[in-house]
Amino acid sequence: MKSSIFSTLFALLSLSLGSCSPEKSPPQASSGAWRTSANPNYRTPLPQGPVPRNPDMRMSGNFSSSSGVTFSRVSVPGPYVALTFDDGPHATHTPRLLDILRARNVKATFYVIGKNVDLYPGIVRRTVAEGHEIGNHTYTHPKLSALGMDRVLTEIRKTDEAVIRACGVRPRTLRPPYGALLQSQRQIVHSTLGYPTIMWSVDPLDWKRPGSSVVTSRIIGGTNNGAIILVHDLHGSSVDAMPATVDTLLRKGYRFVTVSQLLAMGNSGHATQPRPTSAVVGVDR
Repeated sequence: MKSSIFSTLFALLSLSLGSCSPEKSPPQASSGAWRTSANPNYRTPLPQGPVPRNPDMRMSGNFSSSSGVTFSRVSVPGPYVALTFDDGPHATHTPRLLDILRARNVKATFYVIGKNVDLYPGIVRRTVAEGHEIGNHTYTHPKLSALGMDRVLTEIRKTDEAVIRACGVRPRTLRPPYGALLQSQRQIVHSTLGYPTIMWSVDPLDWKRPGSSVVTSRIIGGTNNGAIILVHDLHGSSVDAMPATVDTLLRKGYRFVTVSQLLAMGNSGHATQPRPTSAVVGVDR
């Protein structure tokens, strides 16, 4: 009798231990979260039906060369913001972005890399033809603060030449890669070429690819009147974030203008400039 009881208990104990063995447990991440594989083919669905549209605005982009050397935002008398895109043009992401902006009548500023302009001049021509502004983001995307002034000016001038070859328009503002340009260098660029250095007040860190919904949330949460918004059309997930981002800001009453138009609005003493610095101001990958 006792032998039968012990045999039964041993069998039950063996089953219990077997069900807890690591080999039979589902794989887990070190944090205890379930492992899931990424889906690189996912694209945020486009909204169905009509989308909000930026109003037609006949605004001057003729800002004064004396208005300032560096801008991260502009103090303006209304809900106007500038949407900017760095590191393009990209063969597929930039045309898709242009479709999104055109559907909403939004004009943006594209800070292009000269090498990419030479690769895709037709995309630059389309960008300008649809009313967007082209800005200078250097030819090879180096850290300008680590270069001599001759090399800095060469990087900028080569990009000017590439843009002029592509679309016949010369950029009017500069955005340094990584935000890295010494204050002394900014002064020389401004006095030599007439270019103000354009930084940003809203950075969703989209180059880290946190996901389109995170990019949207960060931009919406950080935007206010006169904001300069930094995004990269080099990344598909950043472009995926734009429909929800732009639609939400339009519904909040914001109006999109180019950087030059924003600067022109601030010419009457509204310009807000960051404090001079000799360090890298931000990260722009």
